[in-house]
Amino acid sequence: MEQIKVITSARNEMIDILNQAQTALDKLVGESNSGVLIVYCPHTTAAITVNENYDPDVKRDILAKLETDIPKDGDYNHAEGNSDSHIKSSLVGVSETLIVKDGRIQLGRWQGLMFCEFDGPRTREVWLTFIPS
Repeated sequence: MEQIKVITSARNEMIDILNQAQTALDKLVGESNSGVLIVYCPHTTAAITVNENYDPDVKRDILAKLETDIPKDGDYNHAEGNSDSHIKSSLVGVSETLIVKDGRIQLGRWQGLMFCEFDGPRTREVWLTFIPS
């Protein structure tokens, strides 16, 4: 298993971590350089997703829609004041399973691997493990 560190600078933010994930994968790949890479977020107020990384408006639109549908100041009981962050994390999801071929993460032309911060700014971890095929 490898870990990468993600430093966020806003309460809600999407950061492309593909290059960091590829660097971590390079350390994990042994004799078999094809298989799957599991990317996991061990935080209850953050998430991992794959989506467009070419047009920055896509990230803005996703975050804006999540904020509209799940506002910070909703009718929540959780005492820490970050219930919206927990809900967003659950909806987006905390992991992705990615195909690896010839030692490289395989994504579509416009896709990026996104760390989604919903309760920042913070210093976060992402855990990665490789399963050879």
